[in-house]
Amino acid sequence: MSVSTSRRVLLGGIASLGALSLAGCASYPAFSLEEAVRRLLFLSSDRAFARLLAPGGFWDDQMTRLTLPQAIGSRGGVMQRILTGPIFKERLQRAFNDMAYDAAERAAPAVTDAVRTIGVGNALALLRGSDPMAATAFLHEQMGSSLVEVMVPEFGDALRVSREPLVGEVLAALTGVDVGSIANALALEADNAIFRAIGREEAAIRADPRSTNDPVLMAAFGLK
Repeated sequence: MSVSTSRRVLLGGIASLGALSLAGCASYPAFSLEEAVRRLLFLSSDRAFARLLAPGGFWDDQMTRLTLPQAIGSRGGVMQRILTGPIFKERLQRAFNDMAYDAAERAAPAVTDAVRTIGVGNALALLRGSDPMAATAFLHEQMGSSLVEVMVPEFGDALRVSREPLVGEVLAALTGVDVGSIANALALEADNAIFRAIGREEAAIRADPRSTNDPVLMAAFGLK
């Protein structure tokens, strides 16, 4: 799936909400609080994936950059030689972050589907609480490990066909650790990075809801 396709999936969700009647939405009680939470999550997700699926999306951002899996960092021998050289270590880490691109493309539609279908039990608390990333935390909790499960096969395939020689050297040097374990560790990191990115966008929307030009979101956060 291309970047533009991934974004269309997300924007399609927003558009479907936009088709709902907005009559009277300038006053807070006149629209669905659940709808406001969904709009907040759709827009936050769209903005987050737009960043992550840009060139260098994971690597260039300290908030989303993937670190080396613990199983790699705890090895000696060949691994010690690779990891004590900062150039080699950076090359390896960059290769893993590049792999996260394809995994994030697979993750984007799963996030959209989750936002569309999850029940929002206490929407007022999610909108009016003190946590600027409350809706993202709720979404992450509701999705559990489902994004990890989506991304593990992508990381596994990327590890096996990587053109970075260091990746093959590292995998050959790992005793007792298979590709699946490394793929799972990378998927866990990517999962956390994705939700950190979504949470950052949510906080930005809350700080400046007028920038969204969405009357429902502006009304939800007290703007007329």
